[in-house]
Amino acid sequence: MFRRLRAINTSSLQTRLIILVSLLVMLLTLIASLIYTAIIGDVLEQQIGQRALLEAKTVARIPLVREQIVKPYPEGRLQDLAEQIRVETGAEFIVIGNRDSIRFSHPFTDRLGKRMVGGDNAPALERGEAYISQAVGTLGPSIRGKAPIFDDAGQVIGVVSVGYLLEDVRSQIHTRQTRVFLLVTILVLLGIAGAINIAKHFKKAIFGLEPEQIARMFTERATIIESIREGIVAIDRDALVTVTNRQAAEILGTTSEEQILGQHIRNVLPGARLSRIITGGEERVDQELIVGDKALIINTVPMRENGEIIGAVASFRSKEEIDTLAKQLTQVKEYSEMLRAQTHEYSNKLHTIAGLIQIGHHKEALELISRESAGYQGLIAFLAKAVPHPVLAAFLIGKYNHAQELRIDFHIDPDSQLIDVPPEMSREKLLTILGNLIDNAFDAALKNGGQPRVVLALTDSGNDLVFEVEDSGSGVAPELMEKIFEKGFSTKNIDRGQGLYLVEKALADLNGEITLSDSSMGGALFSVFIPKQRPKR
Repeated sequence: MFRRLRAINTSSLQTRLIILVSLLVMLLTLIASLIYTAIIGDVLEQQIGQRALLEAKTVARIPLVREQIVKPYPEGRLQDLAEQIRVETGAEFIVIGNRDSIRFSHPFTDRLGKRMVGGDNAPALERGEAYISQAVGTLGPSIRGKAPIFDDAGQVIGVVSVGYLLEDVRSQIHTRQTRVFLLVTILVLLGIAGAINIAKHFKKAIFGLEPEQIARMFTERATIIESIREGIVAIDRDALVTVTNRQAAEILGTTSEEQILGQHIRNVLPGARLSRIITGGEERVDQELIVGDKALIINTVPMRENGEIIGAVASFRSKEEIDTLAKQLTQVKEYSEMLRAQTHEYSNKLHTIAGLIQIGHHKEALELISRESAGYQGLIAFLAKAVPHPVLAAFLIGKYNHAQELRIDFHIDPDSQLIDVPPEMSREKLLTILGNLIDNAFDAALKNGGQPRVVLALTDSGNDLVFEVEDSGSGVAPELMEKIFEKGFSTKNIDRGQGLYLVEKALADLNGEITLSDSSMGGALFSVFIPKQRPKR
């Protein structure tokens, strides 16, 4: 079924999962990268600003700077010092200015002696503050660290400006962002590969089915479970009910399926032993189970996944319903057997009558017709009075006709009576007992030679139903009397091995018993005793 469903659509779910997970990975990675690059830019600008400020403070404390800045002509010593420090630190410029913002150092010597530009010296010169600023100077926009130069008296005598061009800063930021985006690209590719792998494993986990197919299968399963006439109960490893149907609720006498779902199986089907099936894996077929006041016929099987037991399923029906069906089937079978035997027997009789008429023996033909009619009508009249149950009576008529067909003298004791049969007693089990005993008696009588004879006696007097079936066969050897009731026992030397196991099983269900003795006719005598009142449990 999975193969058929997979043919409908083989990749849509997998493709959707890949696209969805890939887009999610890309979106999250993109957002993270944008935030990260923005943080990188801010952090890098702050770091460069702090670096410029630290360098400016350091230069402002150099004794040579403090000494030369108050002179009108520093003789180029500050220029050389500033350039040396600039080259070592990697700054774009180090400008040292006096109290009037006149440059004493600059990367371009033609700008020495001229006024510093940017307009951001006031806090340092007027208030003696050290700070970071951004301004446009002669070299372009830059991040600057400004520090005042103090004399020994603490008076501001100049300013140091260390700067890094924004263009260079942004170049560094771009370099780092490029690395980030390269890393992001790798992460996205890994995310897509992971999405493909996840999609494949997810697809495999759901047997390659699409969501629409799973929904349809769920609907089909629910419809099937609800449409069958048996109660269904499935449990998981913890013996908790996970699936049930309306029939189960009706059979168990609950108002709804929800009252069963989630319950422990011992509270739903006590005695079903489903928990043992989970541990042992043994199937049980057609077992009788009493739940409350109801008798059920239950089948239990384990659920397996990859060879491992993951739960169990029980299906059950009311035994009363099954008994009704069996009764109907038995009636049809017995009527069919009776009609077949009657047809065969009457065919022989009609041929005989036709032959007598053809040769002119009309008197003998009339006598044969009268004799057969009287005998058969007598049997029917006797059974109608002694065995009023139609199925049992039809069964005995069928066996009588079959005996006539086999040329067996089948005699029903004229004192027989089977009227007081409890209504709750299974007629099907009675037919099983009588049918197997009579059939075995027929076989035994036929194989012993001579005129085969079988006698049946029935009585319902007292507290028990008593059946006796004896034959003119060779009997049963003493050493085999205990074995003939074993399941599967048969031997060519024993004529009644088949079916006796079924007889004993039916008697066990009816709390009856059977004895075996020698018949006065030389064969075996089977006596059956079935109590009319079933003992209370």
